Amino acid sequence: MRTATYFFIFLNLSLALFEEPAVYPLPFLATSVLEVLCLLVFLGRLTHFAKVTLHNVFWKDTKNICIMVAILLSLSDLAIYGVLRLYGVRSIRWSRIVRPIFLINFAESRQIRRAFRSIRNTLPEITYVFLLFMFSLLMFSLMALKLFGERNLQTAEGLPYFRNYLEIVFDLYVLVTTANSPDVMMPAFDFSSWYALFFIAFVIVNTYIFMSLFLAVVYNNYKKHLKVMPGGACD
Repeated sequence: MRTATYFFIFLNLSLALFEEPAVYPLPFLATSVLEVLCLLVFLGRLTHFAKVTLHNVFWKDTKNICIMVAILLSLSDLAIYGVLRLYGVRSIRWSRIVRPIFLINFAESRQIRRAFRSIRNTLPEITYVFLLFMFSLLMFSLMALKLFGERNLQTAEGLPYFRNYLEIVFDLYVLVTTANSPDVMMPAFDFSSWYALFFIAFVIVNTYIFMSLFLAVVYNNYKKHLKVMPGGACD
């Protein structure tokens, strides 16, 4: 039963690779039949839980309620999407976002729930570091707007350079990952090589200091919550 449950959970999650829009699209009828088959298996597994569990215990378990709601939402979305497709109305499958619920809430996924709860308990404690990082990002973006916004600089594509605050925030956010380095600083560097110091300071503060601090806080808090959880009390 555990192997079968894992197989159909994996199949249900994999349907997103073949449903429109997809790189390898399959006919709607094929993906629909597979999804209905998966949902029937999940419903059968839930029925099996109900048979071997006390009635009051079954209905007090939020995992069972989540699975039941996810099945109903998936079937409703599939039916609505099918009807709209028959009438040529374009729509989206919004119920895909509930599919990971099956992975988390079945009894076989005890370790996944444990990791998920550790992540959930860690989030409030890393909020302060994240807010401090965002404050640094916003301040550097404001400095960039003041430094470069009034110099009528242009990118290599001829677009305005660092004149819109929100675009600056996004560009510098990407620079934290160094994905757009050194392209993002070249218009300013061509104007004056001294402007490279601004980007060097930004990378040192936000990429090397804040990201290292953020990673350390996430790791330490996650490990702490993982240790304090009782070994078997994960449900």
